[in-house]
Amino acid sequence: MIAIVIISSWATALIVSLTYNLSPLPFSSVLLLSAAFILLNTFLYTGLFITAHDAMHGTVAPRHPKLNRFIGRAVTLLYALFSYDKLERKHRLHHAHPASEADPDYHDGRHTGFFRWYLHFFFTYVTWKQLLGMAIIFNLLKYIAGIPDINILLFWVLPALLSTVQLFFFGTWLPHREPADGYTEPHRAVSNDYNVLLSFLTCYHFGYHYEHHAAPGVPWWRLPDKRESLSGE
Repeated sequence: MIAIVIISSWATALIVSLTYNLSPLPFSSVLLLSAAFILLNTFLYTGLFITAHDAMHGTVAPRHPKLNRFIGRAVTLLYALFSYDKLERKHRLHHAHPASEADPDYHDGRHTGFFRWYLHFFFTYVTWKQLLGMAIIFNLLKYIAGIPDINILLFWVLPALLSTVQLFFFGTWLPHREPADGYTEPHRAVSNDYNVLLSFLTCYHFGYHYEHHAAPGVPWWRLPDKRESLSGE
C-alpha cells in the first residue's frame, strides 16, 4: 500500500505539473509554483527509487515475491528506464562489499570529493540506451502530447536529475565517505543524526544507513524503529 501511495502520488504530481499552463500567470507566481512543483516532483521521484530499492530487498510485498519484483521493475522503468535486474545485481555487490573497490557505488579510488564521486556514480548506472529512450519520450511528450518544453524540462527532466543528487548525497556520499579515523567494519557506513521528520524529508530515512546495512530486510518506513532498537542495544 505504501508503494501504491508513492507511485500514484508521483504520477498525479507529474501529470498535473506537465499539463499546468504557466503562461497566463504573473512572473512571481510562475516562480513560486515552479519551485513547489520541482521540490514535490523531486521528492516523489526519490520515493520511486526508494521503492525500487526496497523491492530489491523483498520488502515491498514480502509475502508475494512475484508482485514485489513486478513493482520493482515497474518503478525502475518509471524512474528512468532502468533495468531492475541489473540494479539488483549491483546492489547486492554494494551490500556484500560496501565502500570498497568491489562496490559499484564507491568512488574510483582516487576522487573522493562529492562532484567527481557523483559523476562516477551516475555514469556507472546510466547508459546511452536510457538516454536515447528518455530523448524519445521527451519528443513524444512535446510533439504528440503537446506539452511545452518548459514544463517538460522543469517538472520531468530536472526533478529526475535532482533526485539522483538527493539519493547520492544522503544515501551514498554522506554514509559511505571515509571517516577521519577510518571505516568501522563490517558495514563501513554511518548514519545521520536527523530527527524522524527531517530524515523522512531528506531521503525517506535512507540516511539511517548503518541501520539499513545492519538490517537490510527492514523497509524504509521502519528504519526509525530499527535505529531506536539498535541505540537501545
